[in-house]
Amino acid sequence: MPKNPNIKKVLVIGSGPIVIGQAAEFDYAGTQACRSLKEEGIEVCLVNSNPATIMTDKDIADEVYIEPLTVEALKQIILKEKPDSILPTLGGQAGLNLAMEIAETGFLEENNVQLIGTTALTIKKAEDRLMFKETMEKIGEPCAPSLVVNDVPSGEAFAAKIGYPVVLRPAYTLGGSGGGIAHNVEELREILENGLRLSRVGEVLVERCISGWKEIEYEVMRDSNGTCITICNMENIDPVGVHTGDSIVVAPSQTLSDKEYQMLRTSALNIIDELGITGGCNVQYALHPDSFEYCVIEVNPRVSRSSALASKATGYPIAKVAAKIALGYTLDEIKNAVTGKTYASFEPALDYCVVKIPRLPFDKFISAKRTLTTQMKATGEVMSISDNFEGGLMKAIRSLEQHVDSLMSYDFTGLTDEELLEDLAVVDDRRIWKIAEGLRRGIEPAVMHDITKIDRWFIDKLQIIVEMENSLKKGPLTEELLREAKRIEFPDNVIGELTGHTEREIKELRDKYDIHAAFKMVDTCAAEFAATTPYYYSVYGSENEAAETKDKKKVLVLGSGPIRIGQGIEFDFCSVHCTWAFKKEGYETIIINNNPETVSTDFDIADKLYFEPLTPEDVENIVNIEKPDGAVVQFGGQTAIKLTEALMKMGVPILGTDAKDVDAAEDRELFDEILEQCGIPRPTGGTVFTAEEAKEVANKLGYPVLVRPSYVLGGQGMQIATCDEEVEEFMEIINRIAQDHPILVDKYLQGTEVEVDAICDGEDILIPGVMEHIERAGVHSGDSISVYPAYTLSQDIIDTIEDYTKKLAMSLHVKGMINIQFIVCDGKVYVIEVNPRSSRTVPYISKVTGIPIVKLATKCIIGHKIKELGYTPGLQPKADYYAIKMPVFSFEKIRGADISLGPEMKSTGECLGISKSFDEALYKAFEGAGIRLPKHKQIIMTLADKDKQDGIDIAQRFEALGYKIYASRGTAKVLKENGVHAIQVNKIGQEAPTLLDLILEHKIDLVIDTPENGIERAKDGFLIRRYAIETGVHCLTSLDTAHALISSLEHAFNNQELSIVDIAKIDNRGNN
Repeated sequence: MPKNPNIKKVLVIGSGPIVIGQAAEFDYAGTQACRSLKEEGIEVCLVNSNPATIMTDKDIADEVYIEPLTVEALKQIILKEKPDSILPTLGGQAGLNLAMEIAETGFLEENNVQLIGTTALTIKKAEDRLMFKETMEKIGEPCAPSLVVNDVPSGEAFAAKIGYPVVLRPAYTLGGSGGGIAHNVEELREILENGLRLSRVGEVLVERCISGWKEIEYEVMRDSNGTCITICNMENIDPVGVHTGDSIVVAPSQTLSDKEYQMLRTSALNIIDELGITGGCNVQYALHPDSFEYCVIEVNPRVSRSSALASKATGYPIAKVAAKIALGYTLDEIKNAVTGKTYASFEPALDYCVVKIPRLPFDKFISAKRTLTTQMKATGEVMSISDNFEGGLMKAIRSLEQHVDSLMSYDFTGLTDEELLEDLAVVDDRRIWKIAEGLRRGIEPAVMHDITKIDRWFIDKLQIIVEMENSLKKGPLTEELLREAKRIEFPDNVIGELTGHTEREIKELRDKYDIHAAFKMVDTCAAEFAATTPYYYSVYGSENEAAETKDKKKVLVLGSGPIRIGQGIEFDFCSVHCTWAFKKEGYETIIINNNPETVSTDFDIADKLYFEPLTPEDVENIVNIEKPDGAVVQFGGQTAIKLTEALMKMGVPILGTDAKDVDAAEDRELFDEILEQCGIPRPTGGTVFTAEEAKEVANKLGYPVLVRPSYVLGGQGMQIATCDEEVEEFMEIINRIAQDHPILVDKYLQGTEVEVDAICDGEDILIPGVMEHIERAGVHSGDSISVYPAYTLSQDIIDTIEDYTKKLAMSLHVKGMINIQFIVCDGKVYVIEVNPRSSRTVPYISKVTGIPIVKLATKCIIGHKIKELGYTPGLQPKADYYAIKMPVFSFEKIRGADISLGPEMKSTGECLGISKSFDEALYKAFEGAGIRLPKHKQIIMTLADKDKQDGIDIAQRFEALGYKIYASRGTAKVLKENGVHAIQVNKIGQEAPTLLDLILEHKIDLVIDTPENGIERAKDGFLIRRYAIETGVHCLTSLDTAHALISSLEHAFNNQELSIVDIAKIDNRGNN
């Protein structure tokens, strides 16, 4: 069936800010789909509240609304833009839920808008637990025995009937939010109460627990004709019981017999047919390890995290094809863009092995529980491709950037055999390392299989890696042994450590024996047809398929690796724009990255894509074949910056700012000299290596001080210390990982934090705008609310900031991007940090000012000048909008993490509020972040002594809006003295009712709790904040944030209608 002629204008709903469980995979899918719709001549209108992604860029859609994902905002956009169709299957769970909510209101029929790509009934059949069960029973597909409950007693009764353990899954939630496995009544009550609260419809499914079975997924496609194909099947190494997003996943499945494979494939095609899905769909199964019994765990009638993985693993562009199917095309009418020859109805076949490992955030949350359950915790993932499983696993491990490079990276030698086996029963992120330790000690694989239920095939593969470690330790290092070690992807430094050689000696040996990496093309048809897309992975011991090209100048763009807290999708936005700009200038572009969820690893962004770890050795293999004319490191976050030195040693010129200048910005002494020459003040401080030196410096400066390692991103390891004990504690945490660079101790100034991104061409600078943070200095810039244009600074101060920015950019000889953070304290401007690279604010500033920052920076790197690009140097005139960037956190997903904000970054994503009025922009930003008040009109305030006076104004204003205020003793006393009717409540541990009881009764809208300085964990505050988050109450730990919130509520109270802004129409001076 050709394209439906009635579809002319499509509204695409995006997935909103990045949270754990809903990361960049939806931006990748959404971006690909928007481009696919535009190819067909469709007008695309996009709504998504996330400013960091390339999806909300004006190159991707015709109209772009970075507005809160709420029914009200959507209604206004539909009335203004009048689309004829809505495509809801590309925005993850957020997009589906929003489409369902608006469909239920009847608003779509009134305005003649239809849902395409899927129907409301299909979504209901797959998402509504009861309808799903009935549908499965109708076609004879087995499910685990289950019951949907709306309250705790009925859940207890059913669990008693089917027997523990049971799994609890709330309806309509994402990433397993609020779900879990209960082994007894107590656990059941706790998880069930939480789950009922989180579900949109107050329903939770209680079902028999099948943990220990194999978890298998199928990614399938169907068109309106009923043609179905499987794209890829995947197997989780971890059995059922660990969320698939937190599992190590292998594609294609490795341990299924052909009969099992065909049985599940037939079942998946039956299900997608019965549900009548058009487009992509993901089916998850539990398969009994010893019999042919299986059950269907769930069906996602949308593009999912696994679709991104399947897409990158097979080279089959799922989202692109799904968008075309939504327009009415059938699979046999759509060409596969990767092969260029076959049609989309041709099933991919793989002759290689893909391994995905999740990137978990436990390095940021030291106090958090590391256990993995059915609730997802990973912030991102890495993928690697090899021709053998061991090689794929070893490559994926070193792609994680978590200071791990092999199966020896975590040390469990201190445990006895019994303790090790006990530890294996606990599922956490280090389980494969524990199994490897068990194998080194000669513990029987069968014993470990019984405990972990991980298939023997995988344990045997780990055994091969462990045996290689032993052979290398024993020696001698023969040519055969070295060949075999490289075949299973042992990196040179690990071979060196095991054999007592240096990394360099190993490399010389490889040159002598001619053991070099060869590159294979990802070829989706198992070599039956030639692929046209150069998309490569490395193997040892095979012939090379990467053709060396010489006709154009070549540039290497280094990606930013897995998404983690502190280095998110913003850097991918920069990498993609940089690649496009180089292409336009006639360069051949090469991207190296290992993140399957992002746009930069899509098949048609760069001329060549290498899916490899970002380590010096792996990059060098590519450099040897490609011989690029230069590399760009300033757009890939800290990951790419760290490779600067290695690239220069390989003889690759660094394009843009010189490496020695990057060093000058990071090296304290060199940087101090530059500041002195320019006459720019900074907070006083010193460099130290030991805790003793640190205490000495701290006492000289006077507390509070800021303690941090140099060369970090996202404030990793940064802390504010108020006394000697804290300095000792923080130094110990930082020194857990060996530091090559000194640690910095600075005087901590409290003032307004201001941030600037600028472009420099060597002669002039261009500053798109100045951003001001609402939270005082001390909260990491990625976690504070950021306002453009700066709204409280005098013209004098703004001129000083412009002057300092220009002097610093010139002294550091910046070519391209620079990001500077200032503190304004008592009318003086101090510099706190300078980064000669792109930063996480670049995407949002580009979108609100209409200045294509990355494109201009790339042109400056190539040698163009700001003036010839049509811009007047200096600070650009303010836009006529306020744009407010609001951080979004995923604390409820990580049990035991402290949520108070400090200099170390903790947010996973961001959203944007944009309006001509400051208060309205603020209100929209809070709404986009999911803070929607009022519900009960009751709040709790517990303030540290230093904040009590500042809190009075906030309390008075909340009271004026009709809120009831509960407070702890000290806070209540101060509030009462100032005319606020605060109700005093007991602290934890005193007689009931305490603050905790109030929170657990679900009658509170908001908790404002400012931590006393110092080590938080033992105090009440930590418990109050944790409970608030786990019961879904918003919790603010900074009074500045609370001030902002009350201002926005006062505004909303007075105004009902919200305005909407199409950012694709913002003054496009950037076009040339």
